[in-house]
Amino acid sequence: MLIRDWMAKDVLTVDENTSLMRATRIMKENSIRRLPVVSHGKLIGIVTDRDVKDASPSKTTSLDIHELYYLLSEMKVKDVMTANPLTLNADETLEKAALVMLEGKISGLPVVDAAGHLVGLVSETDVLRGFIHSTGIKDGAIQFVLDLPDAPGSVTKVIESLRQYNTRVISILTSFEDAPEGKKRVAIRVTVDDEAMGEEMTKNLKESFTVVYCGKDELKNLPRKRTTA
Repeated sequence: MLIRDWMAKDVLTVDENTSLMRATRIMKENSIRRLPVVSHGKLIGIVTDRDVKDASPSKTTSLDIHELYYLLSEMKVKDVMTANPLTLNADETLEKAALVMLEGKISGLPVVDAAGHLVGLVSETDVLRGFIHSTGIKDGAIQFVLDLPDAPGSVTKVIESLRQYNTRVISILTSFEDAPEGKKRVAIRVTVDDEAMGEEMTKNLKESFTVVYCGKDELKNLPRKRTTA
């Protein structure tokens, strides 16, 4: 999966001389957590809601409201932004973006072209959307999680077994860290048109391979964030 297919392309930006008060208002009004800072189209920094919070006077300050507003209006984005932030290219992978964000403990990355011009913004939400799409969870697929020998051809044997039931393979994900020694854990999502054939397919897989899990995700009643009245 490529970043360019999942990133936000219409990105709000500010310049370095924008007041912190205005930058705060832009983020609040548009429900965003970060603003790239550009100069002549090129990225020079980024300001986040955390930067704004850290730069704002403490609630215990002795300043009155007028002094607070004056202070914030005089403070510029360049005073609090992170200069030369981490960036990625639109043709790099979404998986790489996830790794950079995880290791850097950040929730979003500006995306630039070869000349340093801002072309988009990729966030942890974009990464999650891409991951959800790649797994096929919304396709009503059955998922099989198997522990297979860490050897060439082990996944192919499973696929060959599935073919006789006219299944459609939606996704295949492989991991090693959560698998027993000498094994790889493979999650395969498939759809099958005939329910009886699906039951026979499941029975055959359990008899032929080490099936750790088999099931279909229930998506009708997902937990939802509670809203306050």
